[in-house]
Amino acid sequence: MALDFQWKRLDDLSSRELYALIQVREAVFVVEQQCAYQEADGLDLTAWHLSVFKDGELAAYARVVEPGLKYAEPSIGRVLTVAKFRNLKIGYALVAEAIRFTHAQYPGEDIRIGAQAHLQKFYGSLGFEPVGEIYDEDGIAHIDMVKPATPADSSMDAHQDHPARRLGL
Repeated sequence: MALDFQWKRLDDLSSRELYALIQVREAVFVVEQQCAYQEADGLDLTAWHLSVFKDGELAAYARVVEPGLKYAEPSIGRVLTVAKFRNLKIGYALVAEAIRFTHAQYPGEDIRIGAQAHLQKFYGSLGFEPVGEIYDEDGIAHIDMVKPATPADSSMDAHQDHPARRLGL
């Protein structure tokens, strides 16, 4: 299955790309999950945005927020797969790429996420460990999880040869 991973900052997204990201985030988090919340939270302004395309169509998305803005650690959030692509199990590849990129950008740092509680096993399979208790965020049970940095993570090179490196990051 050929996936095209693209990393961009907000200022590098075209207006159509930004519209597509907003559209899929609202479709999943606001409409599908029936959760009324402030989707445009201000963190997009400085975040890295990962768009995953399958056959030229936006299939999945996540963002990386730098340390000190949402949490002390860098964080991965707004993780989603568009409904029509969920049968392809893209989520693991999406989060694995987000982890790789985050460690390359912030070597030696742990990564924190605010995971929906029912996804603990999925994130656990990617090295995240629950910290703290389950809490309610906008009517959905969440738990903070941390992926501890390892020596291998610190040695990752942001410019390594990777099929997603179309932007030279």
